[in-house]
Amino acid sequence: MEADQALDFTNSLLVARNLKTLDNLDSAIFREAWIGVQGRTYQQVAEGEGYGLGTVKDAASNLWKRLSALFGEGEKVKRDNLQAVVDRYWRSYSKLEPQSGQIVPARVSQGLDSDLEIENPNFLGRFGAIEDLNTLVAQGAKVIVIQAAGGMGKTTLARQYLKSQGFDRVIELLMAKETENLTALESAIEEWLKQDFQEEPGPDFGVTLGRLKRQLQTLKVGVLIDNLEAALDGQGKFIEPHRLYVELLRVLADAAVQSVTLITSRDRLCDSDVTVEHYLLPGLDVETWQQYFSDRNINIDAIALQEMHKVYGGNAKAMGILWGTMREDFDGDMAAYWLENSDDPLVETDLKNLVTSQFNRLQELDPEAYQLLCRLGCYRYQDVPTVPSDGLLCLLWDVPEAGRRQIIKSLLHRSLVESQKGEYWVHPAIREEAVDRLSPADWETANRKAAEFWTESVETIETVEDALKAFEAYYHYVAISSFEQAASVILKKINIQFAKDYKLGRALYKLGFLQPIISATTRIVNNVTSDYYLSGLYSILGVSYRILGDINQAIECHQISEIKATKCLQTIAKSSEPENGKQANLEFWKLNAAINIGFCQIEMLELESALEIFVKMKNSRDEIGIIGINSYSIEVGLAFLNSCVGVKKAAKELADKLYADREESQLVGTGYKLVFLASTYKNLGDPEKALSLYRQAIAQADENQYSTVKAKGLSGIAALYRERGEFDQALLQHAEAIQILDLPSAKLDRAEAYYQLALTEQTLGNIEPAQENFDRAIQLFSEMDASKQVEKVQFSATKNPEKIPN
Repeated sequence: MEADQALDFTNSLLVARNLKTLDNLDSAIFREAWIGVQGRTYQQVAEGEGYGLGTVKDAASNLWKRLSALFGEGEKVKRDNLQAVVDRYWRSYSKLEPQSGQIVPARVSQGLDSDLEIENPNFLGRFGAIEDLNTLVAQGAKVIVIQAAGGMGKTTLARQYLKSQGFDRVIELLMAKETENLTALESAIEEWLKQDFQEEPGPDFGVTLGRLKRQLQTLKVGVLIDNLEAALDGQGKFIEPHRLYVELLRVLADAAVQSVTLITSRDRLCDSDVTVEHYLLPGLDVETWQQYFSDRNINIDAIALQEMHKVYGGNAKAMGILWGTMREDFDGDMAAYWLENSDDPLVETDLKNLVTSQFNRLQELDPEAYQLLCRLGCYRYQDVPTVPSDGLLCLLWDVPEAGRRQIIKSLLHRSLVESQKGEYWVHPAIREEAVDRLSPADWETANRKAAEFWTESVETIETVEDALKAFEAYYHYVAISSFEQAASVILKKINIQFAKDYKLGRALYKLGFLQPIISATTRIVNNVTSDYYLSGLYSILGVSYRILGDINQAIECHQISEIKATKCLQTIAKSSEPENGKQANLEFWKLNAAINIGFCQIEMLELESALEIFVKMKNSRDEIGIIGINSYSIEVGLAFLNSCVGVKKAAKELADKLYADREESQLVGTGYKLVFLASTYKNLGDPEKALSLYRQAIAQADENQYSTVKAKGLSGIAALYRERGEFDQALLQHAEAIQILDLPSAKLDRAEAYYQLALTEQTLGNIEPAQENFDRAIQLFSEMDASKQVEKVQFSATKNPEKIPN
């Protein structure tokens, strides 16, 4: 029998008994098991079918359980015996097949139907946890504490486990939520003996406990002790009125008993007088959330689902609360619910109560841990999703150093802080409550301490993660409206792999975070009053806008930067106070503004104005001496301009010098100056060098995610292909450049890309497409008041291809 035939046969049995057939994931697992050792592993099924590994394991566990009940031969169906069981069952009913190819459902007993369904439709995503518990028991564990925050499903898991393991009987001790309402343990054990074992208790607790132990030695018993945290103090030990639990747990942990005890608790049991195993129950995975909502006819929105799952940490109770609200108030529309409530994750009263109850208990038991939890709300957990232990320790500024790590452990023991390999985080719902509870004074101090921690934690940027960590300080200062200090973070000197003393903001846009650095800078610039900081901020904004292709904005920012730098330098010259390195920065920003305005003029085709700027800067350089990146920028600008105005010899000398030094110098950078050097060689009639430099510029742009620089390079390469007559290649490059430049801010570069495409279409004789693209270019250049560029396009549109300027 082939796998699909076996699958059809199995589904026919299920249909005959009005039971749910196997879904797509079940079927995939079935087919791979049928193939045998050549079939895909669960990991491969997960990757191939688009599920998490845990979801596949859960589905497999449930599938084997259903099939064991379906085929009902007293043999458990597993991956390695599936084919043998189904084949045997098929043969016993083959005489019922009236004609070839038709499968007749087997006439089997209806008595096992209850075993075929999932025993608890709300028990999802925890078959892996049951396997983990089985492993612990197989390793000899007698008492297991299932620990997790409230609402994670600890009790549901414990009951399902005890129900499924074939115990002779299961006994429960459901403890009160509040300490003052706890029932005396003596009464609970007496009730067990009377009701569950039909035995009278002894005259004192010791005798009663001995009688319970004998029952546990005789019978296989599952024991559930629910909500143990009510009997624990702040250190995880039993409080004095309930120390008798120590004696009970000694009995339950005895090697001679046949019982298995599961204890649920929000807090870790840390009493040295008892021996238990701890099982940290994680949140449900996102696939389980999806299954839960799908089974209840909620319209799934993938993005909303991911965000909700992250906010609530996979909390099972939260999942149920959200479902109720979506069903009752949003007609089952997940996207509509999350659009309305994503900014307030604790808007539902039940969700709020779930979180506040944990905060309130922590505040009562361990005020210092409570204070730390509230202060942890100052971290964002976004671009940098976790915080190292030093980031927690710095928030304990008012606690003696010797006791700080114990406070962190206290939070971990209550499952209120997540941890992995020395990194910590809290879920967004916990963070929101933490922020609400933090006093204004603590909020400000916590953010300052966190900002100082991030600033000191990164000295050299070697990875993107390093840059993001260094920049976190900015957000902490913004959170407390300390805008000048936020500006100081953007302008902080920092070393990066390819240069020293970079400004952090510049390092970020070189690493590809161009739009984020623009957003961060514009967010604070109107709240900064210092001319020094404003000159630096507008310098970074000007370069960023230029790279994006928003030339008018770039020029405006550089003009402001130059004005602020000049004003500040004049103030420093008149002052007798130390300038602490400010003068060098201001002089750099002033010169940088002039250089960038020069490049912007080139982009607008205002070549005479640009040449005037670059010649003036060259003369100043020769007089006072300028080295480094600004010097290379001046030479690139002059080389390109000379190649445009016909001063070929001077252009070639400069270009060859720059080409020879390009790897050792800072010329490579973002790829922007390489594009101009490539265009210089194109103008000089050296297409091979031009092509090589365009490609190098594109590689740099890809590395730094500078899409507009990449588009410039592609348009340059397209023009080279056009000149060679390789029109198919040219059109491909044009298309990619235009697709990249589909940005509102990149008008100039998009206009240039349309212009270059129009030239290619014109050369091919495609008059209508050429004119359409000329018109697009004219419209965009006109919107930017780039009159020289408009004239260039209009001239080209009316002339023969041979006479057209590139």
